[in-house]
Amino acid sequence: MLHLSRLTSLALTIALVIGAPLAFAAQPAPAVAPAGTAATTKAPLPLEELRTFAEVMDRIKAAYVEPVDDKTLLENAIKGMLSNLDPHSAYLGPEDFAELQESTSGEFGGLGIEVGAEDGFIKVVSPIDDTPASKAGIQAGDFIVKINGQPTRGQTMTEAVDKMRGKIGEKITLTLVRDGGTPFDVTLARAIIQVKSVKSQLLESGYGYIRITQFQVKTGEEVSKALAKLRKDNGKKLKGIILDLRNNPGGVLQSAVEVVDHFITKGLIVYTKGRIANSELRFNATGKDESEAVPMVVLINGGSASASEIVAGALQDQKRAVVMGTTSFGKGSVQTVLPLNNDRALKITTALYFTPNGRSIQAQGIVPDIEVRKAKITSEQDGEYFKEADLQGHLGNGNGGADKPTGSSGKAKPMPQDDDYQLAQALSLLKGLSITSGR
Repeated sequence: MLHLSRLTSLALTIALVIGAPLAFAAQPAPAVAPAGTAATTKAPLPLEELRTFAEVMDRIKAAYVEPVDDKTLLENAIKGMLSNLDPHSAYLGPEDFAELQESTSGEFGGLGIEVGAEDGFIKVVSPIDDTPASKAGIQAGDFIVKINGQPTRGQTMTEAVDKMRGKIGEKITLTLVRDGGTPFDVTLARAIIQVKSVKSQLLESGYGYIRITQFQVKTGEEVSKALAKLRKDNGKKLKGIILDLRNNPGGVLQSAVEVVDHFITKGLIVYTKGRIANSELRFNATGKDESEAVPMVVLINGGSASASEIVAGALQDQKRAVVMGTTSFGKGSVQTVLPLNNDRALKITTALYFTPNGRSIQAQGIVPDIEVRKAKITSEQDGEYFKEADLQGHLGNGNGGADKPTGSSGKAKPMPQDDDYQLAQALSLLKGLSITSGR
């Protein structure tokens, strides 16, 4: 069973955070007692454990093979304190904190892949569109077994990510294993990753396609613009919309709420529950549905995580869309970034989120309404059958329509659904829904 001990981009984990504009809390909120119980007095400091900590620190300084300064030891202790809480809590140094802020704004440095850990190996969760990783052909599910010739087995996620980060333009070689096959090398250059959060196009007349690669601060605004452009390009009301969240690792919570708000008129979108008072939030629709309530399909897969699952779960619970694909990643926790002194921060898990029907997605994921697994499409030519219009002296069409002899259909322009089985199935379902609804 796949267990991602840490989900992060090569620049940094894209945290699912609360607040505005970059979703950073100003300071930690005080803990409160559970409802219905009296607040207890603050527990005394664990003096025995603190003495042990001080003793260990002294022993390391005195006996370790190389000198270690106090700052390094204390920072490592803090990192250990956070990393052992859960896979998503972490201590952010100045560089990491700056990169997190860049990632939520849509621009950061790295290779452009989301990675996790499985059985001691580094595994690709998903490549980000239009980045060095995706252009080099790296795929979700690939194992990174070496970085510049150095084996990754036994390395921590932080160590592996640090090795993959570096100077912009500098080349790095990853050794990959795909589907249990022979290891092969991929060489790519580090770059500033400018992630395009939203892409859209008409798949056919009347059927719009919107892909969200990541939930950034402006993603909600970009989806609004995409819907307007699709309506304009179509020239009239759409017949259906496909929202593609496959391999979307998540991002900013507020953006996920804004996206759902563009597709529903009323009702709960998501709520969070945590131990402190300000971690319990409820988000409701504002009534500004910009999709005109047309039939809708949401595509998800195992790389759809966090904010993606909020969107899919809300639209599924509200009966607004048919969710299609495979079960999502299952990250149902909320991280809050708490700035510290000296440009450092804590990223800690403060709450779990729940869909409108009260479902927690944590470690389970969103189960699609219709399961459609990834598959290759092999096109076969329809035989050039001899038709009535080919017969000499055939009768004309009674309604005045033009004849359609063999070979008159012409060659269609290549479209995304031509070699994407899941997308093709979603489009077929939308057509059926539009026919039965009389649109």
